[in-house]
Amino acid sequence: MSRADRGTRAMHQALPPALRDAVDDFAEHLSRVRNRSAHTVRAYVTDLVSLLDHAVRMGCVDLAELDLSVLRSWLARQRTTGAARTSLARRAASARAFSAWAHRAGLLPADVGAALASPRAHRELPSVLRADQAAALVEAPSRQAAPTNPRLMNPARTDQARTDAAAGPTSGVTKEAEAVPLRDRVLLELLYATGVRVSEACGLDVGDVDHGRRVIRVFGKGGRERSVPYGVPAERALDDWLRRGRPAMVGARSGEALLLGARGGRLNPTTARQIVGAYAEAAGLPRTSPHDLRHSAATHLLEGGADLRAVQELLGHSSLASTQIYTHVSVERLRAAYRQAHPRA
Repeated sequence: MSRADRGTRAMHQALPPALRDAVDDFAEHLSRVRNRSAHTVRAYVTDLVSLLDHAVRMGCVDLAELDLSVLRSWLARQRTTGAARTSLARRAASARAFSAWAHRAGLLPADVGAALASPRAHRELPSVLRADQAAALVEAPSRQAAPTNPRLMNPARTDQARTDAAAGPTSGVTKEAEAVPLRDRVLLELLYATGVRVSEACGLDVGDVDHGRRVIRVFGKGGRERSVPYGVPAERALDDWLRRGRPAMVGARSGEALLLGARGGRLNPTTARQIVGAYAEAAGLPRTSPHDLRHSAATHLLEGGADLRAVQELLGHSSLASTQIYTHVSVERLRAAYRQAHPRA
């Protein structure tokens, strides 16, 4: 448990029982009814505990005493302690969500958070690779040596690899050493071909791949299901991985997981980020994350003429506003090309 989590837990325990129960009930509502991820629930609870701790310090001993002035005072205190605009916007959203729920549950006489304004978060344009850079990245596992990080290998087979290496060059390469680049290639291909989030890619099961229609079934935020197509290069990478790669890495902990990592278990998103970053660095590309590949996929689709609504559905965005950021990326790239090439720019 991190220091921040311990601090939140201590503040939670120090709240009056009624407020503490409200936090727990709201967390259960987010998890069971709204089907939010554990990470999202933890973020909401952290914000709410901070808010209610501030309310108690202002003399509120009952939830019904929570009003707009307390919410504004809490945000003002966050601002004076150096919270970024994005953090303030998120905390205001947490307060509004709790207020709306508490009013529906009869814990608040009015939805006091409905009138709470928050600073508009400054939104930077996402980092996007050029099409040739993205191609170089996804093809890197076929050109580079497989990672030697033992976190990415099954320990039992890693020991065997050391034995083979000690036996001399004629012993050959272990099957798993051949499998790792196949796993890495299919990971990179899927991230770029489909634009899925890294957690969605790691959550895929073998049965989620529809080879006939060339689509994958993805479970996104809030458990929302969507079907995402993939292209011929990703199809080849999947076939190679399922035929030659996955059988060499599969173990007792594999289950139906499509992508495998340490000890044969499901590939962890943190490890997947390390894989992407390592290949990008080796290929001489800018620092790249799985989410940068998602940004690149969306931008390249729009630049190729894809409809904004189709890209929204592909990415699993609940709001079109989230997808529109990529139109700004395309315009900025056009402006940069204009400034560089036009004699009267």
